Amino acid sequence: MASCSSSSISLLQPLHSLSSSTLFFSQPSFHFSSSLKPNKSKRHNLSKSLTLRFALTESDSTKPLEIEEPSSKSLLLQLSKCFDLPSDYFQQLPNDLRLDLNDAAFDLSNGPVIDECGQELGETLLNLSRAWEQADTSTSRSLVEKLPELEILLTDGARSAFGKRLISAGKRFQGMGQYGKGELQKIAKAMITTGGVLSAKTSSVSVSNESKSGTRMFKFGELQVAVTPEKAYTGAAIAFIYGILSWQISQGIQSIPENSLQYANDNALLIGKSLRGSLLALFYASTVLSGFTTAGLILLAKQLSSEKE
Repeated sequence: MASCSSSSISLLQPLHSLSSSTLFFSQPSFHFSSSLKPNKSKRHNLSKSLTLRFALTESDSTKPLEIEEPSSKSLLLQLSKCFDLPSDYFQQLPNDLRLDLNDAAFDLSNGPVIDECGQELGETLLNLSRAWEQADTSTSRSLVEKLPELEILLTDGARSAFGKRLISAGKRFQGMGQYGKGELQKIAKAMITTGGVLSAKTSSVSVSNESKSGTRMFKFGELQVAVTPEKAYTGAAIAFIYGILSWQISQGIQSIPENSLQYANDNALLIGKSLRGSLLALFYASTVLSGFTTAGLILLAKQLSSEKE
């Protein structure tokens, strides 16, 4: 028994020494792990730099993007490139597209084009419209190439008129639909975009001038008349006088008895009665319309007077 106990004690002795050694080495590992903790000052500086970078990025992203609009000259150059087509392109168009091309030529040079766009540009547009009517692709290309040089010499009014004509003609090209490789749609897009840029600035100037002057414009085709209270009252007086005259004429026709007139035959009698009824209806309608016109012009004159005040 003594030997067994002594052997067990001897076996327990290494375990004790092992545990002590384990405890001895565990302590440096604890100090090693504690040395990996980041410094508080470094962490604070890192957070500051990250916050500063984020603030700079956010301030840069909130800045509005400045997009420069293309100039009218560059757009006209792009338009001239769209007309770089085969020499027989327009001649190969179907009949319905040829008619649309003629309509585009009419919209481009319709009216007093020389008075609105100037001598050089007006003649160029006239020649270009003739080239479209004749389906001359080569002449069209050479004439369109002159437009960027002529645009620099234009006044604001001529530039606006030129832009409106380009938009009108471009819509005709747009109505032709897809043909070939989409050349017509490219021309349409270039013409409408260029026309919008040309007429945008001048239209804004004209609108501001009209708002400053406080006058309304009456447009009927090429006719353009400024509407003022004085002109409205004058028109009301003219309409009133015309209404009185129409009423008197209708009363004079109605006062003529039918039996006092002699007709050659029954057909002449029927024609006379129908003519009498038509004249009565015409002058009665003129009287009613004159009354409405007089009242409307008087109300318009009062409204314009109140706006001026």
